[in-house]
Amino acid sequence: MDQGVTAQRSGALLVVGDVVTDVVARHRGPLAAGTDTAAGIRTVPGGAGANVACWAAHTGCADVRLLGRVGADAAAWHERELVAAGVRPRLVVDPTAATGTVICLVDTGAAAERTFLTDSGASLRLEPADWSDALLDGVARLHLSGYLLFTEASRKLAGTALAAARARGVPVSLDPASAGFLVRLGVDRFLAFAERLDVLLPSRDEACLLTGLPDPVDAAAKLSRLVPLVVAKAGADGALVVRSGSAPVRVPAAPAAPRDTTGAGDAFTGAFLAALIAGADPQEAAAQGCRAGAQAVERVGGRPPRMGDTG
Repeated sequence: MDQGVTAQRSGALLVVGDVVTDVVARHRGPLAAGTDTAAGIRTVPGGAGANVACWAAHTGCADVRLLGRVGADAAAWHERELVAAGVRPRLVVDPTAATGTVICLVDTGAAAERTFLTDSGASLRLEPADWSDALLDGVARLHLSGYLLFTEASRKLAGTALAAARARGVPVSLDPASAGFLVRLGVDRFLAFAERLDVLLPSRDEACLLTGLPDPVDAAAKLSRLVPLVVAKAGADGALVVRSGSAPVRVPAAPAAPRDTTGAGDAFTGAFLAALIAGADPQEAAAQGCRAGAQAVERVGGRPPRMGDTG
C-alpha cells in the first residue's frame, strides 16, 4: 500500500468498466513491415476499468468493487487476478463473445510510448440488465470507464449507473479513456453525458480534443465549467487540477524511468480516487495519482505489483 494514504477510509469505490486481456509486445524502434521485428511479449490482465480498481486497492482503498463483462474463455483467470489484487469482482460472463483483447505495441525507446490494437469483445457488451442498484450499497464513489460510452449497450448501462448514483447522492467520476474513440463517438455526445458528472479525468490530449483548445491549461479550465472538478493527466508533466473554472493548480510528476506506459493513466485514476475516499483534497489526491503513475510506467502491463512481483 502507498504509505502516503493513511487517513481513515469511509466507504467503498465501485468501478464499472472493461476487463480485457493485454498482450504486451515491447520492441525497439520502428516495426519492420513485411518481416520480423524482435520483441519481448507477455500476456497480462488489463482493461482500463479493471486497472483502476486494482490500483485503488493497491494504494489504500479497503473496499473496491468492479462490475465488468468477460467471455467464458478467461473468466476464471480474470476473477482470480482481481481477487488477488484486493478487488471484489462481479464479472458477467457473456454467453457468446470472447473476453476483450488488446495488443499493446510498446516502443522501448526513452518515452516507452504505446499503440493499442483493440478487440473489445465482451467488455463493451455490458448492458442495463447487468446493473443492480444494490451494487451502490455502502459505496462512497462510482467510477465509470470512458470505454463504456463507445457502444450503445454499454453506454445505456453507464447512463443507468450514473442515474442510480445521482439518486443516492454518490459522486461519479469518468475517465474519457481514448482520444481515438472519442473522435468516433463525437465530442458533443460525450459532453452531453459528462455534464452530469462530478469528476472528469481526461488526458492532456483528450482535454484539448473535447474543447478544441490547443493549450491543456485552457482546456482543463473550460471543462471545469461543465464538470465541477477536472483533473487533466499530463504524464511526465504531472497533472492539472481545476475546480469550477478557478485557476488551474499544477501538480508535478514523480520521477520515473519508463519501461511501459500502458495503464499509467489508470494507475493515476485509481490512486486519485482512493485518496479522495481516504479524505485527501483534490490536489493531494492528484499527487498520490502522480506517484502511482510513476510506479506504473516502470512496470510491464497496467496492473500494480503484488507481493514478490518484480515487474
